[in-house]
Amino acid sequence: MAPTKVPGDFGRTLREARERRGLSLRQIASATKISLLTLEALERNDIARLPGGIFSRAFVRSYAIQVGLDPEETVRDFLTQFPHDSVTAGSPHVPQEDHEAIESDRQSAQTALKLVAVAVPLAIVIVYLTFSGPPEPPTPGPAATRAESGAAATSTRADSPPDAPAAAGEAVVPLSFEIVATAPVTLEVTIDGTRRESRAFAAGERLVFQAQREMTLGMSDARAVQLTINGQPAVALGAAGEARTVQIGRQNYGSFLASQ
Repeated sequence: MAPTKVPGDFGRTLREARERRGLSLRQIASATKISLLTLEALERNDIARLPGGIFSRAFVRSYAIQVGLDPEETVRDFLTQFPHDSVTAGSPHVPQEDHEAIESDRQSAQTALKLVAVAVPLAIVIVYLTFSGPPEPPTPGPAATRAESGAAATSTRADSPPDAPAAAGEAVVPLSFEIVATAPVTLEVTIDGTRRESRAFAAGERLVFQAQREMTLGMSDARAVQLTINGQPAVALGAAGEARTVQIGRQNYGSFLASQ
């Protein structure tokens, strides 16, 4: 018999689907690696206890698979009942503003205004100098002529070869990251401001990225992630079952290394 939905009570729909399967919350927690408290919050519609965003949707999808519900349809029902920003953020089922494009347009407009502010005074100065011509130098007296001649001779003797040009700076070496899922986990990876991954990973899956500035790593279970930075192992990123987001860049990556 197909599972029935309970209108306006998403948690009750999940609970009744679970009971029809004869499953306990502890069995689902063991199969999905989601904490018992989180599963209880789902069945009570207590979304304030969920980590939010992609992690909440990943928990709903995993729960639905275990109790025989269609995972994508269940996630859509979840978003319909809880259309909060903390739940819908980053969801492919909800239209998102292109914040990067908006920010790029804003910066382009600011750059154009700065160029205009510099170009207009510069053009005025060029026009003035073109039409006014250089001022005539004053005619020096005999004493000034002798002094200038002596200064010129001294300057000629004291001149030294010009300084050699400064050496060009070395190229910035990118930060290298290797991420290994040691257990089922949902990850969201952003490299230099661009989202690169946002999905559930199976144990053993591996990702490798290079960043010029920084990496932001979101995890549904911090203990299920093994991280290496520039070939060196990183410290544990959090406790088992802890949903956490870390930002690792050139200024702070040393604090994440196990050898530090």
